[in-house]
Amino acid sequence: MSDPAPRRRSESYHRQLDLIAEMSHEFAGSHDLGETLQHGLRKVAEFIEAEAASFFLVDEETGDLVCQACVGPVDITGLRLARGQGVVGRVVEQNVATIVKDAAADPHFGALVDARTGFTTRTILCAPLSVQGQCLGAIELINKSDGRLFHPGDRQLLRVLGASVALAVVNARLTKAMVEQERLARELELAAAIQRAMLPAHLSDDFPVLGINHPARQVSGDFFDILKRPDGRIVFAIGDVSGKGINAALLMTKTCSLFRCLAKTFTRPGPLLATINAELCETSGGAGMFVTMAAGFFDPSCGAVLLANAGHEPPLLLRNGNFTAFPAGVPPLGIDPDLVPADMPETWIALGGGRLYLFTDGLTEAPGDGTMLGGDGIRRLLVEVADLPARERLTSVIDRLAPPGQSPRDDLTLMVVEDRRVPPLLAVEFEAVPACLCDLRRQVAMAVLSGGCQPTVAADVVLAVDEACQNIIRHGYNGPGVVELEIRREPGGRLEVQLIDFATPADLTKIKPRCLEDVRPGGLGLHFMQSVMDEVTFLPAPAGAGNLLKMIKAIP
Repeated sequence: MSDPAPRRRSESYHRQLDLIAEMSHEFAGSHDLGETLQHGLRKVAEFIEAEAASFFLVDEETGDLVCQACVGPVDITGLRLARGQGVVGRVVEQNVATIVKDAAADPHFGALVDARTGFTTRTILCAPLSVQGQCLGAIELINKSDGRLFHPGDRQLLRVLGASVALAVVNARLTKAMVEQERLARELELAAAIQRAMLPAHLSDDFPVLGINHPARQVSGDFFDILKRPDGRIVFAIGDVSGKGINAALLMTKTCSLFRCLAKTFTRPGPLLATINAELCETSGGAGMFVTMAAGFFDPSCGAVLLANAGHEPPLLLRNGNFTAFPAGVPPLGIDPDLVPADMPETWIALGGGRLYLFTDGLTEAPGDGTMLGGDGIRRLLVEVADLPARERLTSVIDRLAPPGQSPRDDLTLMVVEDRRVPPLLAVEFEAVPACLCDLRRQVAMAVLSGGCQPTVAADVVLAVDEACQNIIRHGYNGPGVVELEIRREPGGRLEVQLIDFATPADLTKIKPRCLEDVRPGGLGLHFMQSVMDEVTFLPAPAGAGNLLKMIKAIP
């Protein structure tokens, strides 16, 4: 008779191959790794005839071994073992399959589960889940059901099955990562679409306030906005959110929404920024993020801006070839409600035919000549493009910092506010003290004469300006103060004189010329101004504080 042993070994070998093929096929086509692990673990335990079995995977964040699936009399799913703990920990560290013939005598065996459940572990077979030398976890089998020991053939089979499981784990993680990437891509696309929708609608090239934004990534932490108010003033803002990614984009969207809503009711930028700050502090949830922001109210009729700056890059005024910077008056928004008071500092800027540029730190920190561009580099660029129309000017600066097809290191946002009125014959700021009046009269006369006016017209304008300035000095300020004077020749043969002071607003109902029959010292200044000028109009200054005087003289 033939020996049946080789036939039994052959049958066992083919059964092992069938199991390996079946398990590999199930793992490769699995859409639910947890369910497949549980099902596969049961088949392995039955095939090797083990009383209990478990899958442990390495937690990628902590390094702990966590039981993902188990079969047998005790459910240990979720059990955590510290790195290197127990037989499983040793197998994962050494990346080698092992048989423990006597668990009680093995120094690595921990009887924690046995102590808690009453289960008795006699012998252990454990194989690593290994792919290209990286161990992702281990399969552990406990006790042969017939009381025998695990043998080398069991170890070899479990090692091969472990490699198959490891491949399934890697594929599952890759699939999860791809799904997550696709989800993030959709979210980023949606966030970018929302941000683009929040940028100002396309403004004509001749609009006095324009801006441009070039994000470094799909979504931006920078923003700008431009709104035209019913009173003719233009409200604008520029901001930069700390941080990157979705969180920064969400805070940017929130800040921009608050600005657009509040700018329709507030009349000054300081209280507007203070209110935005209070809202951000109340609802930020301690995220540790903040917003640098500058906002302004521009009056095209007088060419002046009332500006408030909360921790943002200093805007630059380019006028007559010279730059003036306007640093922040308070820290950024969203840090503390008390850091941005309702009466935060505001700056009144008479553009005088100049251009006010606002930008984010993506410009100043852009690379230039081996270092960051900085404020001087920005000034140089703005001078180089000064002769271009406004929109082309903005685009040219951005293109130089981020050529088409290249992504900048940080978001780039640039705005310009332009005084589009006729260039002034004279634009000067002076102290409201009598000592300045002599030189001022000389400057006024020279400016009017240079504008092609007759000496008699120049004399009338000098008299009117002198009287107006004396009234400001005597009755407006109770101490030091500043006055802005502009003179320009308008089309149609008109000379326009504009004086802005920052004293207490006058009661316009009480400003009227005194009757000449009322003989007493002083009080005839308005009468003289009206007698030599064709129109004299007192208005509240757009800053909400101070006074605006406009005088018109017809030129023969």
